[in-house]
Amino acid sequence: DIPGWPSISAQGLVDRLLEQIAPFKPDFTFNRMVSSLEKLEDGSFRVLTDENEVFEAKVVVIAAGGGSFQPKRPPIPHIEIYEGKSVFYSVRRMEEFRGHDLIIVGGGDSALDWTLNLQPVAKSVTLVHRRPEFRAAPDSVNKMYAMQEMKELDFQVGQVAGLSGADGQLSSVTIKSPSGDIEVPCTRMLPFFGLTMKLGPIAEWGLNLHENLIPVDTEKFQTSVPGIFAVGDINWYPGKLKLILSGFHEVALMAQAAKRIVSPGERIVFQYTTSSTSLQKKLGVAG
Repeated sequence: DIPGWPSISAQGLVDRLLEQIAPFKPDFTFNRMVSSLEKLEDGSFRVLTDENEVFEAKVVVIAAGGGSFQPKRPPIPHIEIYEGKSVFYSVRRMEEFRGHDLIIVGGGDSALDWTLNLQPVAKSVTLVHRRPEFRAAPDSVNKMYAMQEMKELDFQVGQVAGLSGADGQLSSVTIKSPSGDIEVPCTRMLPFFGLTMKLGPIAEWGLNLHENLIPVDTEKFQTSVPGIFAVGDINWYPGKLKLILSGFHEVALMAQAAKRIVSPGERIVFQYTTSSTSLQKKLGVAG
């Protein structure tokens, strides 16, 4: 926050940016990870996501921040057998949990938020945390305890020590609590043990790397592969500063170079929102 400036959350900033870009009618695909990237014979690229969606483009821009934030796997024996089938580390569609006996493990905002949001959907919800104190918004914690009082959900102090099931489908979990082991019915589990930062699939795309960052030139912010650009905290060049201001500068120069690849030979007209009536009309703002 800057003294004297109005405070805005990260989500509020994202909402404003989406509102500003809406007149240009972009397409968005959220909650996906790019699993592979292939350069085609004509110089364009084919991108495959972890949902087996395929996108083709003349230019690829990597703006992955510090890399891929991947969930930490809890130290529960054989949990990998159930991952992606009945153990999940995020919620993409709430309907996937409808009618299930759900165990949520964790003590942060994610655990509390999904406990409250999935309670009306699931058959039963049990929240498990190693202690009765939480690292979450007090209002969420109070709501959870109130719902426990009304027997709308269950909260257990302890840790998940074992899983039971077959063919990747859970049937119950064993919770090690201060009063002893407890067997709880469970057909879906959501562990929230935090995130770890990794470069992820980007490391397999054939790009030159420098200490897990992507080297770029400072004229176009292009990587070692023509047509692939990297901007923001994911890139590296001599004198790099991880500042939002630097990111804006990088994106502006990258966009100029990308436009020349997408529309070769087309004249680029530089316009300013402060003086261009056509831009002002498109954005719905006064000059």
